[in-house]
Amino acid sequence: MLESSDPSSYKPQLAVYKDILGVVIGVTQSGYVIFEGKEPVGLGEYIIITNNDKKKILGVVESCFIKSDALEDISNYQEALESKIVAEINKRDKSFKVNVKILGLLNLLKQSKVILPEIPPLPGTEVYKADKNDLKEIFNPEDESWLKIGTLLRNNQVNAKININKLTTRHLGILAMTGMGKSNLVSIIAKSISEIPGTMVIFDYHDEYRFLEGENINFVQAQINPRLLTAEKFAEVIEVRDNADIQNTILLKAFDNDDLKKKTEDNFWDFLENNIKEIGFKEKRFTTSAERILDKIKEARRRFDSILIPDSSDPVSHIREGKVNIINLIEFTEKQANVAIAFYLESILYQRKLSKSQRLKLKNNQENQILFHSPVIVVIEEAHVFIPKNENTDTKYIASKVAREGRKFGVGLIIVSQRPRSLDPNVLSQMGSLSIMKIVQQEDQSQIGSASEAINEKIIEQLPSLNPGEALFVGQWVNLPSFIKIDEIKERTMGKDPEPVKEWKNNSINKELSVEDTQSYIREEYID
Repeated sequence: MLESSDPSSYKPQLAVYKDILGVVIGVTQSGYVIFEGKEPVGLGEYIIITNNDKKKILGVVESCFIKSDALEDISNYQEALESKIVAEINKRDKSFKVNVKILGLLNLLKQSKVILPEIPPLPGTEVYKADKNDLKEIFNPEDESWLKIGTLLRNNQVNAKININKLTTRHLGILAMTGMGKSNLVSIIAKSISEIPGTMVIFDYHDEYRFLEGENINFVQAQINPRLLTAEKFAEVIEVRDNADIQNTILLKAFDNDDLKKKTEDNFWDFLENNIKEIGFKEKRFTTSAERILDKIKEARRRFDSILIPDSSDPVSHIREGKVNIINLIEFTEKQANVAIAFYLESILYQRKLSKSQRLKLKNNQENQILFHSPVIVVIEEAHVFIPKNENTDTKYIASKVAREGRKFGVGLIIVSQRPRSLDPNVLSQMGSLSIMKIVQQEDQSQIGSASEAINEKIIEQLPSLNPGEALFVGQWVNLPSFIKIDEIKERTMGKDPEPVKEWKNNSINKELSVEDTQSYIREEYID
């Protein structure tokens, strides 16, 4: 008696994998296959298929396309309604084409070895949903250098971890549109590092990390000591125009004085102003420009009295080793922040070089001058502002240096940006790891695609479909390219979209209560 040819009576090949998703079709490759699904399959789903020698292969869904034969080439509304009925009756009408990137042989991936199959899967091979226990062995390592950051996007029973060591040695780029969860990811990383405890420095340009709590969180108000600046940098800080040549010349002459740079009892500002007045008096052609510079200095002293501190100690000395240091830059202008970040970053790199290469040669009193005896991870928010594509800035110069040399000296760099197209491509290309969230602009997508070999056109096309808090992790901080649902830090309040209606109502209620309290107080005073 012949066996039944009814497809419904067919038994799957792999009994251990219960969730059959579809069948491989078309031309197959070692790195990519397409399968026809029995239903739609979501971006980031991990699948299992087998090759000729029955070895299991792990892949990840990069895209899924749904087609209806009945509803194709529709010319009018009435035809669409009629075709809809046909499509619902015909079980063979729908087609679910699923594109899969082959990640490697499953058993070797569990050993952190990425080996693609020599022979691609045969057309007709069945496709199954990956077992959560297999995924846990790959994405949830038990080693202490791996820290939990969230769960797999399509399997919330599997923790997703990142390798903190690779952040220090290979750097990280966090790229996404505004509101997609960049600062939340930085916060999750920061909290994890604070619990080790490790050393981290976050340049907080928009005051987004004020909410972070814990004994190893150190808040630092950024300062600029003008005594430590060159004349050119001081001119930037007090906002003298680049093309104001005479004013810049006067500042250069005024700064060409050793006593001005020394921390003495003499007031820095008085000393500087007297130098400028003397230059204006001696050289009549400078008189008018000298007066303008003095006005600039007076205005800077009024506006930036909490930022420009001539008698402060080295600003870097306020950074604490073994803590997450939040450097508040919210009061700084863009140019001031650029000068400050470059100064801090250069000092951190210098200290790590000093610690690593000269410690054995130092005397006991010099050893105490080293601020960072262990690696430091630095976060630059708004990286497209401070590390721009078509402009030279101090921060860009130092960040490029850290990107090239930081690995050797234990300085990790994390750059955060919502405008990848405006980022310097040389710095971005040196980020060994990337977290990519929702990106819509085509220029941004192209910049990301050129920055990493792990990003292809199929994945780029899917980036707009990611929701807030969802990301693609690629690079050396993960074992495999991973679609992740990032945990949300509980105490996070900043960085979220404001709620104007709620705030307006609360403000109105508070005003009414204030008026009632005042009137009540007046009545009580009158009665007394």
